Amino acid sequence: MAEIMYREALNQALFEEMRRDPLVFTLGEGIAERGGSFKVTEGLYKEFGPERVMDTPISEASFTGCGVGAALVGTRPVVEILFVDFTGLIMDQIINQAAKYEFMSGGQGKVPMVLRTQGGAGNGLAGQHSQSLEALFYHIPGLKVVMPATPYDAKGLLKASIRDDNPTIFIEHKQLYMTKGEVPDNDYIVPLGQADIKHAGDDITLVTYSYMTLKCLEAAEILAKEGISVEVVDLRTLTPLDKETILESVEKTGRAIVVHEAVKRGGVGGDIAAMIMEEAYDDLDGPVKRICGKNTTIPYNLELEKACVPSVEDIIEGILETM
Repeated sequence: MAEIMYREALNQALFEEMRRDPLVFTLGEGIAERGGSFKVTEGLYKEFGPERVMDTPISEASFTGCGVGAALVGTRPVVEILFVDFTGLIMDQIINQAAKYEFMSGGQGKVPMVLRTQGGAGNGLAGQHSQSLEALFYHIPGLKVVMPATPYDAKGLLKASIRDDNPTIFIEHKQLYMTKGEVPDNDYIVPLGQADIKHAGDDITLVTYSYMTLKCLEAAEILAKEGISVEVVDLRTLTPLDKETILESVEKTGRAIVVHEAVKRGGVGGDIAAMIMEEAYDDLDGPVKRICGKNTTIPYNLELEKACVPSVEDIIEGILETM
């Protein structure tokens, strides 16, 4: 397996799926000859041309609506919204149209569309370009929500999302694009709704996803030297949620912490913590803890930005408190 960057893994997934299926195309702002702001679509325009790699005006509602309509007539669009912060402009298209169409048509219509976007802090891009808004989409029936942490998962999950017949929100953390990992040369997918135990342990379970997975793994390695065995469960997809893997891990360790970058209030972590309390109460040796972003807008100042999202030190402190 070759070691490649996260953004290169996504690029490979797009190339492979567009070569495999002529009904797959992509559209968004600056994704064609420029290759996208994060170079995920680099080279696609040269091979597939303007009919399948479409630059759009800066009008998120219009081109997302085009994607929904195109999916309804049988194609498989991959729509890129530059920054998850801008999804506020497309809520009707996603929540009221894409997510509801199969239900409201009695199963007669499907929306096999992927909406790629970028989330998370760490780049000093201030409050309107640094949010983690996955809980908005996690709350909506009819949507799948995917947040890979590694190049291997990014490629396999994007390919699976493109082949899926449901509208999928695919959120890539900006801090992950340059990270590296081994990715097979052969065609493969990572099934949606299947979590992955990234680090096995016996003393405590960390349930996490996206960029926080790397921080949890770092915390686990540090605490292993102190004799504390940490299990890191990377959800990979929030919807469908792999409850079975979470509950099996909690049954083994007896302790659980949910870690995510999004603010604690109304976050995915609250739902997961409640699920663990409801379905694994007898397995727990203590209450479920959450380590999340602070309930504040992400500031422009880099040092203040760091203080607003969980650090490795915060995770270690939370583990020691729970132990």
